[in-house]
Amino acid sequence: MTNQRLAEPKNLLATKALSHRMNIKSYISVTLSYWVFMLTDGALRMLVLLHFHKLGFTPDKLAFLFVLYEVAGIITNLLGGWMGSRFGLKSTLFTGLGLQIIALLGLTLFQESWAITAITLSVIFVMAVQALSGIAKDLTKMSSKSSVKLLVNEDNESGLFKLVAILTGSKNAIKGIGFFLGAFLLATIGFDPSLYILAGLITLTLITSLLTIRGDFGKMKTKVKFSQLFSKSSAINRLSFARACLFASRDVWFVVGLPIFLHDQLGWSFSEVGAFMATWIIGYGIVQASAPRISGAKAGLKQAVTSLKIWAFLLVSICSALTAAIHWNFHPTTSLLIGLGIFGFIFAVNSSIHSYLILAYTKSEEVALNVGFYYMANACGRLIGTLTSGIAYLYGGLTTCLITSTILALAAAVGNLTLPNKSTNQDMTI
Repeated sequence: MTNQRLAEPKNLLATKALSHRMNIKSYISVTLSYWVFMLTDGALRMLVLLHFHKLGFTPDKLAFLFVLYEVAGIITNLLGGWMGSRFGLKSTLFTGLGLQIIALLGLTLFQESWAITAITLSVIFVMAVQALSGIAKDLTKMSSKSSVKLLVNEDNESGLFKLVAILTGSKNAIKGIGFFLGAFLLATIGFDPSLYILAGLITLTLITSLLTIRGDFGKMKTKVKFSQLFSKSSAINRLSFARACLFASRDVWFVVGLPIFLHDQLGWSFSEVGAFMATWIIGYGIVQASAPRISGAKAGLKQAVTSLKIWAFLLVSICSALTAAIHWNFHPTTSLLIGLGIFGFIFAVNSSIHSYLILAYTKSEEVALNVGFYYMANACGRLIGTLTSGIAYLYGGLTTCLITSTILALAAAVGNLTLPNKSTNQDMTI
């Protein structure tokens, strides 16, 4: 009788421990949904950027088209973490896919005549639709990235890093293909037909996901308080700050400055711009997938933190060198292509280690909350980069974009110096 009583709490704990985990079939379905979504996300970005540049939007107006997309990401990641913990990651995934369908179809309502007769209305309309797409993207991403933690055992740090690297790398490679797809579709069939094709693809994915994904994985057993959205360990706060600066350092030249520079200054066609952006993102994704081996940090958290500090300052170095080459007009085309290739390689390693660390610092039952908070910071960085990209290019060209990128990369590197070498789930918040 006594043994039976003792066994009951253990069984109860075991049941609770498994309640937020997920099976491999559901994980595969979530990942496939994420891949398809990112294909359409990459295609949509190039469609919007190139189509509205063609309609005469200036670089600062092009940047504003993506502002609410990033603002929506900040709010969505924060509240999405709460939604995932309260209702399960399956619910946030389905919501994200559904909203993307609405966003894609919503853009087909835009009339080209608005760009001449009502430019302010045009910008506001596209910003609003892009905001909806931003909500969709971050709900889907948060669901997929959080699911990794729920598949891997707590003590398998090396396995977690490898799985995170593969997911993150493959996602970016697929998004790169989406960049090319968007530019190709725009050049061949036009803006509206391209949107219909992408919406159909997401609709098919949503139907498949509804039929195959099971369980309430990621759902916390206790009610999540709103205050928990901001109450993070110092490790997660510091990592989130570094992440924001890291992605701002990329997007300050990537979102507006580079595509417009390639088209206007180097005379590249839309398809060539799309192909280059796609190649860069695909290569970036391949490096991310191989980050555990490249970085020498596959042994676990301590080694990952040490490696990150080195790779972060390597990124600052290449930013500085590329900025000098463009400023002094030293074989600008060659310097730009080679420099951005090296930047992408180093940036990919930094990003992949970051993506592993947020899960390594997080308990399974808090994964949706903490990943949501972390990607909120990521969205803040993209917002800063997006805004600065259009403004910097308008007033100072690509050189100013790269100078700003160097400063932000340095801020990220300094932020990494304070990261702890062990899990700090019990750490005091700051």
